[in-house]
Amino acid sequence: MGTFNVSLQAGDPAATRFVDIDALVDAGASHTSLPTTLLRDLGVAPRFKRRFILATGASVTKDVGQTWVRLDGREAMTVVVFDEDAAMPLLGAVTLEEMGPGVDPLARRLVEVPGLLT
Repeated sequence: MGTFNVSLQAGDPAATRFVDIDALVDAGASHTSLPTTLLRDLGVAPRFKRRFILATGASVTKDVGQTWVRLDGREAMTVVVFDEDAAMPLLGAVTLEEMGPGVDPLARRLVEVPGLLT
């Protein structure tokens, strides 16, 4: 699947201050990950630790918290992983599912996808 970047905003836990972020869309990543310094500057606190498997197969344990994300005119509280400061921010599957857009890998863009109720 082709990768592409999107612009989004990450906010503080009170949703009063937001910063612009260029994030890589990675539907293969379970969660959105952002640089630790950015999250701490926004006042986001780790709530627990979780183990993750990297693309290399290595296992790492990272802090996890929650904060607001704005994407394509939508705003939602979502789970975020505290990542290395040098790491590229990732927009992961959980945030995509919560906010509604799907991934069009050929056109390299996010597309509207209806929710399912069964």
